[in-house]
Amino acid sequence: MSLFPMIQPEAARVEIALPLCREVDWDFELDSPIYKNGSPSFVTGARAVLVWAWNALHTPRYRYEIYTWNYGNEVEQLIGQPFTDDLKRSEVSRFVRECLLINPYITDVADITVNFANETVKVGCRIITVYGEVNLNV
Repeated sequence: MSLFPMIQPEAARVEIALPLCREVDWDFELDSPIYKNGSPSFVTGARAVLVWAWNALHTPRYRYEIYTWNYGNEVEQLIGQPFTDDLKRSEVSRFVRECLLINPYITDVADITVNFANETVKVGCRIITVYGEVNLNV
C-alpha cells in the first residue's frame, strides 16, 4: 500500500527502433507488382509505406485467411446500406484511418476525401509516415 495513492509513477516509455520498411514495388495503374529481369523490384522508406497502404486499402478485411484480421479495410460493409451519403463518407473515413493506422510506420492520416461515382468509392488522403508525407488516391 502506498503512502500517497494518488501519485503514481509514470510508466517508462520504450522506443523500439523500426527496421527500414521494405515492400515489392507496385504499379498503381495496372494494380500489379513491378518485376525487373524476372524478379520483383523492391522499394524502401516512404514509397514502401505507400505501397503497403495501397494494398491494405484494396484488401477486404477478414476475407482472406492469409492476412491477419488487422489487415485490410471494412468499406464493403457499407454496400447496400440505406445510409445517407454523409454518413457513408464519415464511415469510409473512419475505416480508412483504422486500416492505415495499424501500420507502425504510419503516424497519422490527414485530409481524407471520399467521393462516390458510378457505384465506386474514391478515397484520397495524406499519409504521415516516419519517413515523411505521401499522398494516396485509391
